Amino acid sequence: MPRRALDNPLVLAVLGLLLENPAHPYQMLSELRKRGENRATVISRGTLYDIVEALVAAGWVAPQGKQRTGNRPERTVYALTDTGREELVRRLDSQIRNPRREFTQFVGAVAYLGALGPTGAVAALTERAQRLSDRVEADESHLAEVLESGVPRLHVIEAEYALRLARAELEWIGTVVDEIRVGSLTWPT
Repeated sequence: MPRRALDNPLVLAVLGLLLENPAHPYQMLSELRKRGENRATVISRGTLYDIVEALVAAGWVAPQGKQRTGNRPERTVYALTDTGREELVRRLDSQIRNPRREFTQFVGAVAYLGALGPTGAVAALTERAQRLSDRVEADESHLAEVLESGVPRLHVIEAEYALRLARAELEWIGTVVDEIRVGSLTWPT
């Protein structure tokens, strides 16, 4: 299990959090949830604990001690190791430098948009645009709240990027819907 956990996209987020400060998994989970609801990966406690276990096994993080708050259970605090810092930098550098084709469910669905027919395609795209617009509005509000709370912009810059992508998708959907309506995007007979 630990090796597969190291492939989880949350590894980068956990290593990044531990670069800032040592923390126990519950703190990590709370901070990850606070910083971004728009992450592509669902963050569960079990997944996070599996990732932390794998990071310890890899030597990228190490237990730093125990912490108890009030009558809560004792929790192990983890810190980034030098090897973990090197791995974080290596992964960041690689992922930022090398654009990859990321095949989302939406891209897969758009590949077969024609199956819906012009009317169905317009209806589906219009509904998606409305839902996406609602999400963008909520994400903008959430990002503003997080920034106002004092979280440095650099710590939530991925939320800015996700908002830009969502806005670009909205623009693209609008263009495609207009093309279907005026007949410049045609369906084979």
